[in-house]
Amino acid sequence: MIETIVLDVGETLVRDDRYWASWADWLGFPRHTVSALVGAVAVQGRDNADALRMLKPGMDVRAAQDAREAAGRGEHLDERDLYDDVRPALGGLRDLGVRVVIAGNQTARGGELLRGLDLPADVVATSAEWGVTKPSPEFFARVLDAAQAEPHHTVYVGDHPHHDIFPAKQAGLRVAHLRRGPWGHWWADDPEVVAAADWRIDTLTDLTSLVSD
Repeated sequence: MIETIVLDVGETLVRDDRYWASWADWLGFPRHTVSALVGAVAVQGRDNADALRMLKPGMDVRAAQDAREAAGRGEHLDERDLYDDVRPALGGLRDLGVRVVIAGNQTARGGELLRGLDLPADVVATSAEWGVTKPSPEFFARVLDAAQAEPHHTVYVGDHPHHDIFPAKQAGLRVAHLRRGPWGHWWADDPEVVAAADWRIDTLTDLTSLVSD
């Protein structure tokens, strides 16, 4: 029985288009260049920030983010950034009595912006607010605290094998791999991902059928 569903944020709930475009504009590079480099590090299984460091070797990404915030060009998030299936899927899960938790590797500001969208979720939390980041076991321990359910009654939904699928599985959770975004599509048919995922889905609205089955 599934009691709680926990969802990643980037390229699960939220499109990253404007996020990377804003970095390109800030650094003074074409948006296509940044997008292509993000894709390159994705297929190599590297950290997203490595794409920025390719453009600016030795770049302190945290300091650059702080500078963007100070200049009024920091994080932004509104309804345009949500995938179309987010509200219907989360609302449908709540209607079925499922506890919905949103938890991903985002900043504290990102958490504020997510809560400002008033999504149908019981908990919205970020790695910065918890002080631990994926894929650390401590992050998934916090996930289970927020889930208020046993691991085998909890499903973690995400697109990235090394940040979502594998560590969630190692923590005892059931997992749903979402074919979405560069990571979700690139790794969708990887044998290790296929073996680890309890479910493989193309849209968040598929989650309601998991609960109903």
